[in-house]
Amino acid sequence: MSNLQHLAEQYIATWNATDPAERRRLIDTSWSVDARYSDPLVEAAGRDAVDATIGAVQAQFPGLVFSLGEAGVDAHHNQARFTWNLGPAGAEPLVVGFDVLVADADGRIATVLGFLDKVPATL
Repeated sequence: MSNLQHLAEQYIATWNATDPAERRRLIDTSWSVDARYSDPLVEAAGRDAVDATIGAVQAQFPGLVFSLGEAGVDAHHNQARFTWNLGPAGAEPLVVGFDVLVADADGRIATVLGFLDKVPATL
């Protein structure tokens, strides 16, 4: 569980890394080479596509930050589920989602399946 907790925290840190070099460092250390990310708005395969996806989201929501939901990370075997929030630091989140993260044998993110629970009407 502690490794999956850490991996979920690294995942959120990656979404918050606005410096492209730092974001890429986090992706290269925490995500498998052939990682896959999918949510209702995008599918990304491979580190480059994940990097581009995160960069695009940051451009769409400048100044907003991701955080883990209050329920924390629920994990077993090689998978974890958690809610996350996106909004101004310390304020009501504008977007709330639910992700399932699957780790590979090396303890890196192999797959993330994302769901959007609360989305602003202008998204």
